[in-house]
Amino acid sequence: MKILALILARGGSKRLPGKNIRMLGGLPLIVWSIDAAKEFPEIPHILVSTDDAAIADVARNAGALVPWLRPAELATDTSSSLDASIHALDWYEAQYGRADGVLLLQPTSPFRRRDSIARGIELFRESNLRPVVGVSSAHSHPLWCFRIDGNRLRPYIDGAGLHTRSQDLPPAYAVNGAFYLIAPQELRQQRSFFSDDMVPLVMPEAGEGIDIDSEADWTLAELFLAGRPAT
Repeated sequence: MKILALILARGGSKRLPGKNIRMLGGLPLIVWSIDAAKEFPEIPHILVSTDDAAIADVARNAGALVPWLRPAELATDTSSSLDASIHALDWYEAQYGRADGVLLLQPTSPFRRRDSIARGIELFRESNLRPVVGVSSAHSHPLWCFRIDGNRLRPYIDGAGLHTRSQDLPPAYAVNGAFYLIAPQELRQQRSFFSDDMVPLVMPEAGEGIDIDSEADWTLAELFLAGRPAT
């Protein structure tokens, strides 16, 4: 099996400027994701798609494949990550032949574990290449969520168990952004990393669900690192 590991890392973050190469625990943020995907026999290349020369240099030095800077039309605030993914996939298959899977690793999820990547690849293999998506336990259970209707607070899910004890609630999961694995033909046809037939990769470690998109998220990541046992 051949899987393309793909990291999309645009340079123009407004909420957290320079985040992809900002130092976290002694490493640029993007390097956490590059290192996590190394030395898997199923992953011959880790391709970084970026429009930023500084990000490209950091990624190359970390061992990633960065053959070009992303075209400007795929690097605007309104550009689709899907279009950037398919652009990278098309180039890769033209150069290196057909891939069995595309593994999207967001650089803003630095704490995904290598054993989670291995489990995700195995789920992909065992499920006959059905899409695999990483999930973590939901912070707020949907049965306890509300919507505002005019000046009234309504249950988000009608008839939900607002009076159910927390220990009696069924498990609920949220997509954590750390792992998306899909067959290339399905990605092109569906134009999405999601489908009605997704396989869940449950990632139970608390840090794996951290997705850095703001200064508060960065602080949370630093706190997680400070409390993590030394290895």
